[in-house]
Amino acid sequence: MPNPPLIAIVDNDPNVLASLSDLLESAAYDTRTFISVASFLTAGFEGVDLLITDIGMPGLDGFELRDAVRNANPDLPVLLITGRHEIVDEERAKGAGGFLRKPFDGDRLVSVVQGTLASGQA
Repeated sequence: MPNPPLIAIVDNDPNVLASLSDLLESAAYDTRTFISVASFLTAGFEGVDLLITDIGMPGLDGFELRDAVRNANPDLPVLLITGRHEIVDEERAKGAGGFLRKPFDGDRLVSVVQGTLASGQA
């Protein structure tokens, strides 16, 4: 039996990390969580099938992480999430694997994850 897809989640809110991990694991995905962009980059993204990252974080933000991932592994899909509501975020998010504003419905997130993984969209 093949391994389930591995989803890396980067968010500076431990509650968000825990809830997203629980949700995705209940949908039969494996997850790894990271409290910062730096911790994710240190661990590397070997074996990761999808990256979900918050946009607004201290230090490097989700946009910078997306750009770094695209340079290193352009085939890795990136899903951006945010609690911010500025229009500029939506403009900067164009071309990402997906873009969701918090709070979002869990079923919607799982649906976007499934669609992104099925299409191989980066």
